[in-house]
Order: sequence, then C-alpha cells, then structure tokens
Amino acid sequence: MSYFKKLFFGVLCVLLISTCKSAPVREPENETREYAVMRPGARSLTELTVAFSRHDMELDFRKSYYASEAQLFTAIYEGLFSYHPLTLEPVPAMAERWVLSEDKMEWTFTIRRNARFSNGDPVRSDDFRAAWISILEPEREAPYSSFFDVIEGAREFRNGTEDDPEKVGIYAPDPRTLVVKLNTPASFFPAMLCHHSFGVIHPSMIEKNKWAPVENEEWSPPVSNGPFHMVSMDEESIVLQKNEYYWDRSRVALNKIIIKFTEDANEAAHLWNSGEARWIAGDVNIESLTDRSGIQINVMFSTHYYFINSAGEPWDDARVRRAMSLALPWEEIRSYYYLPAKTLIFPVTGYPEVEGISESNHGEALQLMFDAGYADGEGLPELVIRITASRDAARVAALMANAWKDVLNFNVRVEVIPFNRYFQSLKEGGFTVASTTWIGDFADPYAFLQMWRADSNLNDARFNDPDYEALIDRSMIEEGEIRLATLAEAEKILLDRGAVLPICYNPALNIVDTGELDGWFPNALDIHPFKYISFKAYRPLPGVAMNRR
Repeated sequence: MSYFKKLFFGVLCVLLISTCKSAPVREPENETREYAVMRPGARSLTELTVAFSRHDMELDFRKSYYASEAQLFTAIYEGLFSYHPLTLEPVPAMAERWVLSEDKMEWTFTIRRNARFSNGDPVRSDDFRAAWISILEPEREAPYSSFFDVIEGAREFRNGTEDDPEKVGIYAPDPRTLVVKLNTPASFFPAMLCHHSFGVIHPSMIEKNKWAPVENEEWSPPVSNGPFHMVSMDEESIVLQKNEYYWDRSRVALNKIIIKFTEDANEAAHLWNSGEARWIAGDVNIESLTDRSGIQINVMFSTHYYFINSAGEPWDDARVRRAMSLALPWEEIRSYYYLPAKTLIFPVTGYPEVEGISESNHGEALQLMFDAGYADGEGLPELVIRITASRDAARVAALMANAWKDVLNFNVRVEVIPFNRYFQSLKEGGFTVASTTWIGDFADPYAFLQMWRADSNLNDARFNDPDYEALIDRSMIEEGEIRLATLAEAEKILLDRGAVLPICYNPALNIVDTGELDGWFPNALDIHPFKYISFKAYRPLPGVAMNRR
C-alpha cells in the first residue's frame, strides 16, 4: 500500500481543471510521434483491445447510467460538441458553426454538410430534435432528462405539465439548422452538449426499446454517427470498426476496437500481462501486474457520498438530518481514504471554498432532535441504511449505525442489495440512507448540483428545498465568479441541512501505457475519446521482426 500511496500523492499536483470555461476550442492538433518498443502480445498498430468490468451494457444513451457506457459512447455516438481529450473543453463535432443571440438565450447550430450515420444516411437537425424530445418524454424517465431543463419548455414537458412537444424550444427549420432557445443564459451550455444525452439518434432507432442483443431474438447493431460503429456484441466482448462515413475519419487512426468484459480483477490483470489488452478501464488486481509502468492514477471530478432520503417524515426535517450528520464519527469514517471529502464538490479552481462537515457535535445533535420533537429517539421509525456488498460499505454503514444508535437512540437496520439491482432500488425507495459515487458529467459544479433539484430524475434523495431551488435558478442568469459563488451557497445548503454526507473524492485508476498510446490523457472526468487514441510508431527490439498486420 505504501508504494501506491506515494504514487497517488505524486500525481495530486496535476490540476483537476483550470477553470469552468465553456467556450469551444480548436480541435487537438496532430503532434510529432514518438517511438515506442513493440510489446509482447501486441497485435496491430490499428487494433486496440480494452478491458471493461462486466455488467449489462446499455446501448441506448437515453437510458444509460454507467461510466463505462459513457466511455463506449465516445466511440459510437457524437453530439454537437465532444470532449477535448486533455482539457475536456468543448470541441466542435456535429456542429460546424453556431451563432449566439445578443441576449444569450438562443443558439443556432449549423450541422456539418458531411455529417453522416454509419449507414451513410445524412445527420439532420430534425434527428437531433427527435432524439432530445424523446429523452424528455415523461414515460421514458430518462436519467439525464433534467439536463435539458435549461431549454425553454423542457422542464414542463418532461414533468407532464405540458404535453405539446412544439412548446419545447428545440426547432429544426431546415435539415442543417438546429435552433435551441434557453430559459436563461447558460454560459456552460456547450460543455453540457458534450454529454452523451445530447446525442443524435437515427430515425430507425428512435422507437426501439432494446438496442442491445436479446436472447433468441435477431439483432442488428445500432446505426450510429461516431468515429466507430458496432459490429458485434455478446457477453464476452464488443467489437467496433472505424466508421468510413464519419465526417473526420482521416483523424481516426484505429481501424478496430475490441472491448473485452472481465469477470474479476485477476482476469483483467492477465489480459494486461499477456499484452492482449492495452488499456484496463475496469477493476484490476494491481498486485498481479508483472509490468506496472502503465499504472495511471489521477484525481477526478468525482465524490463518494452517502445521502439521506428526504421523502417523508421525519427525514424531511432538516433538523433531523443535521443531527444525523453531527452524530457521526467523521474522522474515523474518512481516515481510510486518500482524499477525505468534507464537501460534495471537489474544490476546482475559481469555485469558492465551502465549509463542509468536518467533525461531530453530539450536544448540538441532541438539541436539534429535541427541537424537532424526537427527544431520545421517541416516535422515530426504523432507519434503513442501504448498501452494496463490499467491505468498505459494510465498514462505513456499521460506523454510521452505531453512532445513530448510541448517540440518538435510533433503531437502525443495514440492508445489503446486489450491485446489479442497487441503483434501480434507489429509484424504488424503501430506504433512509444510501450511498453513491458521482462523476461530474461535464466540468462544472452544476453537474453535481442539478441532480438535487426537486424534480430531477437523478434526485434519489428526494431532496426538496425552496431556498436551494431559488439559488440554482439565480445561478442560471449569472456568469463567472458571481455564478460560482451562488452555486457554492447552494452546496452549503446541502451540507448544512444534512442532505449529503460526503466521504471521499475519488481517484481514477487506469492501466494504460502512454508511452505506447497517443491521445490518451488523464483528466478530471476519466473520459478518453476513442477518436484521438492511436499507437505510437513502433521500433522493434533489436533482432525482433515486426509483423504489421
């Protein structure tokens, strides 16, 4: 552990993100290639094998939730903008150019003339409109539909208070023009548009409910518009090939990507040791790696936290939630982690310092419970802590349960849910406290704060606070430092009123040799667009023949 702890702290000097800018930038330029030694097991300069931890992959980005799916989507889908592989700033993608109105509330995008789907069909502005409207359909309950609330009429349509899609501010006056009207100026809008939920869907896919293979049913890969398209998918792997209709195909170096699903950390380590997989993006047994030169660790715009379900009494009372947070042994809970978190949002440059939860105060906790009418825990229902089956979750849950029993006299039960059902169970309710790990979907504090809005589909905490809503609304018409200060006020409400219980900030761990691959950079979202990845020019070892297949 000491070796990896030293290694981890050695990379903390890397900036998370320099600012919360949202202005699009130029696309990455091709750099002079270095030489790398051909590794044992390497197959080709144009074929890359990646290892993902096994889970049911969702190909319909309207339903997607997992980080590994977001990584896959960088290959097969593309929106108006995409992520710069290093800075994460918006890079023009399907949008060739755009015009912002003087009041900063209307964006007019021009779709590239050579933008095409993987079957050769042109990408039209109406395809974007249809995809975005479909995400907002109330019955779909798309996880990221609340991202669209910045658009005029989107919030009302997804909540069902308005059933006419024509009232949503998304218009396609001609095949190459997409007009988007916002509720308020949103300086971060281009950064949001990098997220896969703002992608485009081929007309043949828009009404399909199942995009992945279903047993005993005929299946064809989804028609997509990214730099790669899907060739096959089964329980073992996904195979992608370069999309010859992609508008920027000359920049794409790889011809083939194989994503292998690993059952456990040992299998992933074997794929690396054998040279078959050149990037391990899932769980891996580091101790089993024979070559550790590929270990990449960097801080992420990500936080692991517990939260209190505020849906009903008495958990909807901020005094009760605050008392619960003050009763916890924070130093003991967080001592296990490299980056203990006192706040929800990692302290990015420009974002004001927020006073977080740092220590317990049993006296204040007991007084708050008395004020709320629950002295000595009388009249309280059972408190259910819901976790997945892991050693760390069990440790934290035990510390929390003991504190709430001993200090506040709560009746506490810990409930363990299998990982494959855990996140769906949070949507269904029936718990008081649960945990999650959240990676910001774009490099801005709003990526965390929007999910606590009362009607957000991501609000598993069922948090509902008028003061919080007012601050988020106010931030939407602000810019720069003033906006960030308002967002910091909103975060302070989440902390002070016991909605969120931060545990730690998360490092990203990947196994990839950047001396072997170009275009792969550690970054704050742990998103690495496949478009830019290529093998460096190989120089074989002396006396070794090189096979260029």
